[in-house]
Amino acid sequence: MEVCNICGLPKELCICGEIARESQKIKIYVTKRKFGKPVTIVEGMDEKAINLDKLVKELKSQLACGGTVKDGKIELQGNHKSKIKKILIKQGFIEDLIEVVE
Repeated sequence: MEVCNICGLPKELCICGEIARESQKIKIYVTKRKFGKPVTIVEGMDEKAINLDKLVKELKSQLACGGTVKDGKIELQGNHKSKIKKILIKQGFIEDLIEVVE
């Protein structure tokens, strides 16, 4: 039986991921890149506590867009500010800690 290195519970009962999701202060905003293309940035997540590669893969499939993880930030092609917050809430993040910057 595998045991979590952080909490000491068996992997099946590990709650480290849930605790990490509930304590993240996330900021979502849009910037312009080359040729005026919008890019949605999601920042403020702890790379050590949350698997950003897995999260960006999930976001890309639900939003039908391209994206990547760079410098601890998730970058998604296009303006998805309004949709990302709903998806992150479904993933277990706390609504009050997700800030959408206009």
